[in-house]
Amino acid sequence: MLKKFIIVFLISMVPLVELRVAVPTAIGMGLPVIPSYLICIIGNMLPVPFIFFFARKVLEWGKDKPVIGGFFTFCLEKGEKGGEALKEKAGKGLYWALFLFVGIPIPGTGAWTGTLAASILDMDFKKSVKAIMCGVVLAGIIMGTGMKVVLLLKSFLF
Repeated sequence: MLKKFIIVFLISMVPLVELRVAVPTAIGMGLPVIPSYLICIIGNMLPVPFIFFFARKVLEWGKDKPVIGGFFTFCLEKGEKGGEALKEKAGKGLYWALFLFVGIPIPGTGAWTGTLAASILDMDFKKSVKAIMCGVVLAGIIMGTGMKVVLLLKSFLF
């Protein structure tokens, strides 16, 4: 069981998939929901401070390098576009918008992108982490509930 928890923890740390894949994977592996959910949240939040303080600097450093430049530029542009769109739509409710951006589990959103956007927008670290944490919790609830509904429907149909 420990091996399965470690797998789920590592999946939740992967950019782009994060909780969206980790929570359904945990449920699909038959792991207990609450401990899995907590492990997924911890795994998803662990990279946040590093992303906030270092990702922008690393991306700007590497954007003109031969092999990694294209990917780094893509990540930097995605963070800038996401941050600016968030800023335009949110106005004074920027932290609420960050919470919803991270919390609604659709492709291109999540803790990684939200943290990068917060860093690029020079948002307050503590307020950003709170908004991102709440968003991660919301995304986990949505994914866990959705997965449970799918499994329930599957048991009725098959």
